This record gives sequence, C-alpha cells and structure tokens, in this order.
Amino acid sequence: MSNITLPDLPYAKDALEPHISAETLEFHHDKHHAAYVNKLNELLPGSGLEDKTLPEIIQATAKDDSKQGMFNQAAQVWNHTFYWNCMTPENGGGAPTGDLQAKIDEDFGSYDKFREEFKNAALTQFGSGWAWLVADTEGGKLSILKTANADTPLAHGKVAVLTCDVWEHAYYIDYRNRRPDYVDTFLDKLVNWDYANAKYKGQDAGVEE
Repeated sequence: MSNITLPDLPYAKDALEPHISAETLEFHHDKHHAAYVNKLNELLPGSGLEDKTLPEIIQATAKDDSKQGMFNQAAQVWNHTFYWNCMTPENGGGAPTGDLQAKIDEDFGSYDKFREEFKNAALTQFGSGWAWLVADTEGGKLSILKTANADTPLAHGKVAVLTCDVWEHAYYIDYRNRRPDYVDTFLDKLVNWDYANAKYKGQDAGVEE
C-alpha cells in the first residue's frame, strides 16, 4: 500500500522573505499542505487506489463525483508541491529565461502580454483557486488557465508549467486582502523560471508526473 508523504519545502521557511514570510510558509506548508496529505491517506484504504501514484489517483478520481473528496485532497497535495517549486529565493521573477522566453513571445506576443494575462487570471479567479501557465500535450502551445478550489491541469489534459496559488491562506498573513500586490510580487520577485523551463521540457524537476 502506498503512503502519500508531505514533501519538504525546496528552501528554508525564511528563504522567500521579505516577499513571503516564514510564518506564511509555516501555516501554508506545515498545516494546510500537511492536512491534505493526512486526509488523502485516510481516504485511500479500501478505495482500490492504494498502490497508485499521486497523478494516477488524480486521474482516476477527476471525473467521478463519488470520489470528489479524494480528488480534492489528492489534487491539493499535487498543486501545492508544484507551487512551492515554482518559487525560488535566488534571482526569481521577472522576464523568462531559456526555451520559455521564445515560446512565451511566440504564443503571447511578449512577456508583458503574458504577464498581463496571467495576472488577470489570478485576480479574476473568484474565491479560492489557482492561476496556471500550461502547455498542450501535443505541440506544446502555451496558454493561461485558472482553476477553482482543488482543480488542476492534470484533470484537463494539460501540462502544468507554472502556478500561483490564490487561496487566501497563500497570502493573507503577508498581504491581507491585497491579492494584486501578492501576484505582482510572485511574478516580479519569486518565479522560478528554471523549474518552469524544466516542466515545459517534460523533465522531472521535483514533482512526480
């Protein structure tokens, strides 16, 4: 029987300061993320999915209303692990690098246009959810996707490249109700373009696919 575990953060809890505080990461990772892991492990026994990987659990439960609770927990575990890796304490944010630089220019027209569309998705996601940069599995065309609550690109046949968590617990300690300031900071100071490039190329960069 598999046991889903809480991954360590890819950096120290204070590494993203002053942009995201150690207090936020303590609550967000050690409490919220951990709670999704624990609940998923409670739901797995007897489900027939005990030996599946996390992405396999997500795929198996995504369209099954009777397994909505399990999907929510599994997708949130995956989404959060992906999100942690989308940020870096070293030279984060700003214009993209690597293959994504040219691809963003090709598919959005410019980095500024991508930034505008990504920020708009993050700000117009009503309530809790996520803003994503995703790629098509065929051809690799980039697009912006926003998902509510636990929903994830894995349930829609898309390759996740970058995400910003816009659940209030991701930013409320540091930014209160100023979601635009949080999203600006994420884009300008925190984005890990090395990780995004690796995900776009289909490489394993810390999240099981």
